[in-house]
Amino acid sequence: MPHDLPTAASIEATLAELVEEFDLLGDWEGRIEYVIELGKDLAPLPDADRIEANKVPGCAAQVWLAVRREDGRLQFLADSDSALSKGNIALLLRLYSDRTPAEILAFDARAALDRLGLPSALTRQRANGLNAMVGRIREAALAA
Repeated sequence: MPHDLPTAASIEATLAELVEEFDLLGDWEGRIEYVIELGKDLAPLPDADRIEANKVPGCAAQVWLAVRREDGRLQFLADSDSALSKGNIALLLRLYSDRTPAEILAFDARAALDRLGLPSALTRQRANGLNAMVGRIREAALAA
């Protein structure tokens, strides 16, 4: 994709890239390792955003998700005290950050995560946490 295009890849195009990457990884262990690697690249969350209001309830680990609104788009900042949760939120930020609320709400996250084979690779508690993260992102879009 040429770098001179001003628009970001669509959420579906980003998902297609992720599906390709995950398909190359093969088994669920490789996918989980990759998700953890994604988390290592997450920008640090400012201390000012590590507040109770930004915590995502329902996660096994502590997960913070902060929202910024810029030019009609939502930017998400996040962190977790767990490598896997941090990876999961990094993956979701790759899909959702810098999107309009309408794009976020029109996207079927559950189907997308199933295409990546993620929920089946996670424990029930981790899968619930992932759903809670998606729920918080959708709430932010609805509120915007």
